[in-house]
Amino acid sequence: MINRIRDLRKAKGWTLADLAEACDPPTTAQTVGRLETGMRNLSIKWMDRIGRALDIDPQSLVRSEDKPAPSVVAILGEHGPEPLAKAADAVLPTELLGDAPLMALSISASTGEYRSGDQLWMRQLAPEDAGKAINRDVLVPRKGGRFYFGRLIDRQGTLVGILPPGLGQKQQVVDDPPWIAVAEMLVRPL
Repeated sequence: MINRIRDLRKAKGWTLADLAEACDPPTTAQTVGRLETGMRNLSIKWMDRIGRALDIDPQSLVRSEDKPAPSVVAILGEHGPEPLAKAADAVLPTELLGDAPLMALSISASTGEYRSGDQLWMRQLAPEDAGKAINRDVLVPRKGGRFYFGRLIDRQGTLVGILPPGLGQKQQVVDDPPWIAVAEMLVRPL
């Protein structure tokens, strides 16, 4: 089995200390480093603890050596593409976005900053967590099996204000939506 803690931690932009602090109970950056490098045994208990801290399925922390995984081979910076000293696992959206229900929104016509063929990976939030999505693009269900999509601009009581993408659009208001899905990742074919 291949240990993927480092790749998943870095995909979230966390340091060893960030992950150590997020553990419950907190641990040390040195312990996390030892778990990442295999100097300390990655037990089921540690997998559960680190999985909760990263908000991912603990099984994502390891992968079989028999199945090749997509890898990151270079990083594009201000001076062009730079090779990595060692290839790293590419982290898939389903692994990166945690345990919250995931959904995708396919874009069939260019609108606002989105192009036809784009796919938005979205994480579902409970309505009471709408404050976490202010000024972010969201998908909100409305009655009759329909949806509103756009920037979440307001939340007052049970009312949610959505500004659709594109110029000259009017705010849409949904009363007491059962959930809100916030855009977390854009996948764009080239």
